[in-house]
Amino acid sequence: MSSKRKLLKKYRLCVIVNRPFFKDTQSLVKAALKISKAADVIIQLRDKESSKSDILKTALALKKALRLSKSLFIVNDHVDIARLVDADGVHLGHSDLPLEAARKLLGNDKIIGVSCTNIKQALLAQDQGADYLGIGAIFSTKTKPESAPLGLGKLRALRRKIKIPIFAIGGINENNIKEVLSLGVHGVAISSAICKASDKVLATRRFFNILNS
Repeated sequence: MSSKRKLLKKYRLCVIVNRPFFKDTQSLVKAALKISKAADVIIQLRDKESSKSDILKTALALKKALRLSKSLFIVNDHVDIARLVDADGVHLGHSDLPLEAARKLLGNDKIIGVSCTNIKQALLAQDQGADYLGIGAIFSTKTKPESAPLGLGKLRALRRKIKIPIFAIGGINENNIKEVLSLGVHGVAISSAICKASDKVLATRRFFNILNS
């Protein structure tokens, strides 16, 4: 396994920098840089509303800003943009390119994660060579209001059958994160609890410390 993919095992906190939380690219990049300096995390760019040209501009700015940090940089959805900016990897949903196609485009060095909501999807992604799975939404979340929460019971059942790293996602905060971690997941993906915090550095460090205590 290549170096970038090996590094994934060391990272337990993924911060999803979600475009609607920021008024412009400058504020998004500034926040991501603060978060990356607070702790060694995965920074994932998620933008469901901008044009691809604008997402590319944001991704290029993020790549430049994060170049001296130890954070990993993942692009959500867009394999072509991940390749163009030389991101550390891509996170795929089920309407994006198939995992096999993404691997051919990105090569063996890059990280590929896949969103899953059930065991069938998770086993398929694992068999196809995903490096990690994003499982959720575990709890209700405003980021994906259309998603019915899976709950801890389904996460527990899924965790027993999956061997690759699982990042639980969806409505995770300081009040419920320990319940999630007790199920043996590798890490968590956080969006609003960090990106919308008044002190993003403090919020990042608190989650990081809980994960690594």
